[in-house]
Amino acid sequence: MTRTLRQSCRTIVSATALSAVLAAAALPAAVAAPQATNGSSPAAPAQAAPSVATGALANGATWRAEVPADWNGKLVLFAHGFRAGPANPAWDNSFAPTASELVKRGYAVASSSYAATGWALETAAQDQLDTLAAFEEQFGEAERVIAMGRSMGGLVTSMMAEIPDAGIDGAVSTCGLVGGGVALNNYQLDAAYAAAELLLPGQDVRLTGFTTPEQSDATIASLKAALQQATESAEGRARIALVAALLNTPTELHGVDVGNPDTLAAAQAQLVLNTLPTVIERRHTIVNAAGGDSGWTAGVDYAKVLRASAQRPQVEHMYRLAGLDLSKDLGTLTANADIAPDEAGLAWMQRTSTPTGELQVPLLATHTLVDLLAPVEYQEEYAETVRRAGENALFRQAFVDREGHCSFTVAENVASVEAMDRRLDTGRWADSAKTSVLQQSAESLGLDGAAFVDFRPAEFINDRIWNG
Repeated sequence: MTRTLRQSCRTIVSATALSAVLAAAALPAAVAAPQATNGSSPAAPAQAAPSVATGALANGATWRAEVPADWNGKLVLFAHGFRAGPANPAWDNSFAPTASELVKRGYAVASSSYAATGWALETAAQDQLDTLAAFEEQFGEAERVIAMGRSMGGLVTSMMAEIPDAGIDGAVSTCGLVGGGVALNNYQLDAAYAAAELLLPGQDVRLTGFTTPEQSDATIASLKAALQQATESAEGRARIALVAALLNTPTELHGVDVGNPDTLAAAQAQLVLNTLPTVIERRHTIVNAAGGDSGWTAGVDYAKVLRASAQRPQVEHMYRLAGLDLSKDLGTLTANADIAPDEAGLAWMQRTSTPTGELQVPLLATHTLVDLLAPVEYQEEYAETVRRAGENALFRQAFVDREGHCSFTVAENVASVEAMDRRLDTGRWADSAKTSVLQQSAESLGLDGAAFVDFRPAEFINDRIWNG
């Protein structure tokens, strides 16, 4: 049965549960899937252990594959998410439960480490394709290849789906950073800039160009202190609401009534306080990979940005409550916005880390509704990119009513792969990616439950073009 997203107060959970969401958002990889909720299917007969192969690519990346004894000829080529390092294994432990279930169903699964940790987009797509070549050299040509990735790996998978004659037949991007690397840097920068400008006026707070964690430590400490202090006054809470909107901070939070602006503001303030330091802490990895910081504020009209936000009424309410002039603050942000991008870094990000939407194969993108590290609004931006490229017929999206970055169940992941498999079998989507069909398919697996839901993401407000 299709689940419908409720627009008012959802299931009540404790503050401890909300803290768990925040802790999960700080992890560099996906969180574990929820426990089973609908029982298990009867025990299946024992299967022969899969064949395991490992190897190394010419650039130092490693790869691993598992192939069942009764291989159906289909390969799932998995792309992992961001890793801070130094550990960089070929096999992703957070995906291992899904990989095991796919192998039980006859699929082979292969993945690579990529040649580097951090923002690995320079080589990641090619590392995956080279892993495919190494796999087929050992096991023979796969009858079908479905690329699949999560988080940063979801972006890698989307980029692979745009490569002509890459050797993949379809793609499943889960919780992907599909808005692209430039948009990632800019939405995070917008929030940090607003926090620094409005909560620490007159102070010289560095916001871009970090190349080491130590360089961002002072910025993180200053912003954390300012945000914490701001929670203690109506004026501060109003300005945090503006920061939250620029950060695309979720509003559909379990236990929080979206019809109560004050309660929502308090919840969002805690999310901002936990999320903003985390993303600033990671910024140096992207800067180093790109050879410069691609983010910018120069030329941005922040009043126009807020007008496009679904959170604008919330911000306006908090400003009225505090007796603050929202137009004045937005004018200040616009007038003082002078951060320019590093041109070389921006060009690198556009080349390696920004989807064009020019899909060569069918792609299914899945996302949870409450994701602090990859806002669900990214999916609105990606859909727009695909439409502009004229490839909407190849593209479908599906949403899961859950909190957490990449917090899909095994059943949801397997159902998404099998939906792509059906799309490739028939040559058309039909109803294979419909919410009700995905939900029924996932529940029929008898694994750990599913929560596919009809949903339309709000506008991603931080997209822009640098005109020099």
